[in-house]
Amino acid sequence: MLHDSKDMPKVKTIDKEEVVSRYGGRKMLLAPPIDYDKIIKQVPQGKLLSTEQIRNHLAYQYDADFTCPLTAGIFINIVAWASYQRTEDITPYWRIVKTKGELNPKFPRGIEAQKQKLEAEGHSIISKGKKNIKYYVKDYKQSLFQL
Repeated sequence: MLHDSKDMPKVKTIDKEEVVSRYGGRKMLLAPPIDYDKIIKQVPQGKLLSTEQIRNHLAYQYDADFTCPLTAGIFINIVAWASYQRTEDITPYWRIVKTKGELNPKFPRGIEAQKQKLEAEGHSIISKGKKNIKYYVKDYKQSLFQL
């Protein structure tokens, strides 16, 4: 799945005005999973990258206004699971956080595994909420990697 490009990358023109106003343009990028893998491999130990940073970087790279948020989430998860199944050439998917530094429950072995890996790299993890508890990297902005 990681190497299945499905005729991507491609830039689609969006006509729905609500989408255009939400994302700030008409040119939406669909980037292949391998592009996400290449970006995530760049993140050094102790640093983080947000899904938004990845999407913005890819959009810029392909001269698009924005990257499809749905496929981005799916493909980042494909990268994570592909890396988890390998014994070498590991992609540090655990260094990818969602909005506001939130951990990703869809990553291999869930939040607890991502939490352990990030704490081993020096990050502090905090929880928010009482019923629907979510976990975040404390002060995550200070650790963001610049592409």
